[in-house]
Amino acid sequence: MASTTISPKDVSELRARTSAGVMDCKRALEEAGGDMDKAAEILRKKGIAKAEKRAGRTASQGLVVSYIHHNAQVGVLLELNSETDFVARNEAFQQLARDIALHIASADPIGVSAADLPAELVERERRIAEEQAAAEGKPEAVRAKIVDGKVKKFIAERTLLEQPYVRDDTKTVGDLVKETSGKLGEVITVKRFARFQVGAA
Repeated sequence: MASTTISPKDVSELRARTSAGVMDCKRALEEAGGDMDKAAEILRKKGIAKAEKRAGRTASQGLVVSYIHHNAQVGVLLELNSETDFVARNEAFQQLARDIALHIASADPIGVSAADLPAELVERERRIAEEQAAAEGKPEAVRAKIVDGKVKKFIAERTLLEQPYVRDDTKTVGDLVKETSGKLGEVITVKRFARFQVGAA
């Protein structure tokens, strides 16, 4: 049986995923016939790979990308982070960064997640929702639920990770990040962004 040729790129990718040594990665890839997932599993079984506990890993590498909308009236700067420089140079990671920047230009989110929204803005939305519920004569018992629902909806509409992705509204931007993170085997986080619009305050 002909042996599978293992490229240095594959070895590097497996190293980034498992933190195992070069020769261990090469042997595991040969044993797995070049299958990346199978090779990672082989290394884990042998106790060579560190268990993939993504929750405790930090994304301190990455990219800053810029995007100018076709009308040259809107521009975006976005910082997208990965754990390793290797993944930051990956085409799938770079494509994700471009897709998110285009989404920000189109959907105008205020923050990355709910934690980024100014408290006074959320409070203002809550007051508006309370006044609307009162004006509509909703019973006291259901008012709080209605107000909470409206505030949650506002947060989802204005935070990047919860917004439906502009090119495929069956998933959120957060889902898109998770998909790429799963594919590349690393934590990926949207660190921050700035959106500029001509004439906007």
